[in-house]
Amino acid sequence: MQRTLFLIATLAVTFATVCDAQSKKAKKDGFVQIFDGKTLNGWEGDPTYWRVENGVLVGEITPATLLKTNSFIIWKGGEPADFEFTGEFNITAEGNSGINYRSDRLTDVPFALRGYQADIDGKMRYTGQNYEERKRTTLAYRGQKTTIPAYTGSATPEGVRANVKNNAWNGLTVTGSLGSSDSLKTFIKPEDWNKFHLVVKGNHLQHYINGVLMSDVTDEDTVNGMRKGLLGVQVHVGPPMKVQYRNLMLKTL
Repeated sequence: MQRTLFLIATLAVTFATVCDAQSKKAKKDGFVQIFDGKTLNGWEGDPTYWRVENGVLVGEITPATLLKTNSFIIWKGGEPADFEFTGEFNITAEGNSGINYRSDRLTDVPFALRGYQADIDGKMRYTGQNYEERKRTTLAYRGQKTTIPAYTGSATPEGVRANVKNNAWNGLTVTGSLGSSDSLKTFIKPEDWNKFHLVVKGNHLQHYINGVLMSDVTDEDTVNGMRKGLLGVQVHVGPPMKVQYRNLMLKTL
């Protein structure tokens, strides 16, 4: 009996030591958990589409809940400027989602964000690219390193829209290659968990998937570009789909 109690006590001390070490490491790395895996505390979204299930954040569209406009669940913890954001996603084959950052919230459309987006889709056509929701559209396709030059046109929505062609920003300049889109696609696991890592500092925006840099944007457009803003994740207009997120960690730079 005494030996059993001794073993239990030893295991308890070991467990406490490991937990303390992990806590110190997290604190040292500077990352903070922004989704608790149990509730939607700290987030705001339409409960028709967002829930917590089995420790993950789930966004789902069913045949009975098809969308007319993209819908986001929005983090209420602030408007990050320079940061790193990490986590994991899993999306169904017909799914379309994305991680918005440095965004503002529309007042005339419920749960809608406008701003930079790390694109995610189930067919892996766009996953990893930089797409600006409701503004300049594609700023870098997967595999591209780009610079967005200063903008001198009209700052009205109509003026900005006039500079979009084939769902990409006319002004983007490709300055380098990170690899072909198809070669980078091989690093993304279909209908499985993938890790994302966003590094956003100043006007430099980098999107990594599973440790591989997928797009790299230097945004010199001070008219349309944002230096801080809201953070959120998306369910997209289209067929029924499901996207899951977990282990969401944010570090302010």
